[in-house]
Amino acid sequence: MANDSKKILGKTIIITGVAGNLGQAVAKKFNNEGYNVIGTIHTQSSVEHSINNSFEEVHLDLLNEEDSLNFVTDVVARFEKIDIAVLTAGGFTKGDIDAAKTEDLYKQYQLNFETAYNVVRPVFMQMKKQNSGRIFLIGSRQGLDASIGKGTIAYSLSKSLLFRLAEIMNAEMKGKNVVTNIIVPGTIDTPQNRASMPESDFGSWVTPDQIADVIFFYSGEEADVLREPVIKVYNKA
Repeated sequence: MANDSKKILGKTIIITGVAGNLGQAVAKKFNNEGYNVIGTIHTQSSVEHSINNSFEEVHLDLLNEEDSLNFVTDVVARFEKIDIAVLTAGGFTKGDIDAAKTEDLYKQYQLNFETAYNVVRPVFMQMKKQNSGRIFLIGSRQGLDASIGKGTIAYSLSKSLLFRLAEIMNAEMKGKNVVTNIIVPGTIDTPQNRASMPESDFGSWVTPDQIADVIFFYSGEEADVLREPVIKVYNKA
């Protein structure tokens, strides 16, 4: 960790996958707004960032349930509560039914669901205890609408589970001040996507900064009355 000192002032956010484009954008946004930001990256990864102040970078294998639990427990012990959790870690692969074997489905299940569940479960339990908090899961159009999931069956099925998870958690927290949202982005404007789709209209895409702004708004007091779980951030796409 970048800083092991105990800080109990201000609000605290956990972000998984902070090495990615969206994770970095969310970390910078909340850091600039004065949050204590704890971002996880894979144990074998590294990330260059310009995030300063109350930012911590934690190496964590999100597929390790015990380590993920210990990570959340440590954050609570030092910061006393978790106000926001944004789970951006995940992965993508193409493949229709002809190509996708069970092992392909399982790999995407691990990347997109298990990495989220191992963190969101202890976070959810803590937010239930403190009776406050917002959780943001990152969905996809394919996970939301199965009819456009052809050609990406493993990815689509793994993402669809996040929608069901959010529904279950919101049902359990009905009447409480804990809300789980699903961010459904359009095509995200990243260097990787531009390189893979050079003929596309980049102006119709949504930027990581725009998504981060939406997440920040839904994390604020102005959005306390909003309980619609699915947040579509498509821009013009």
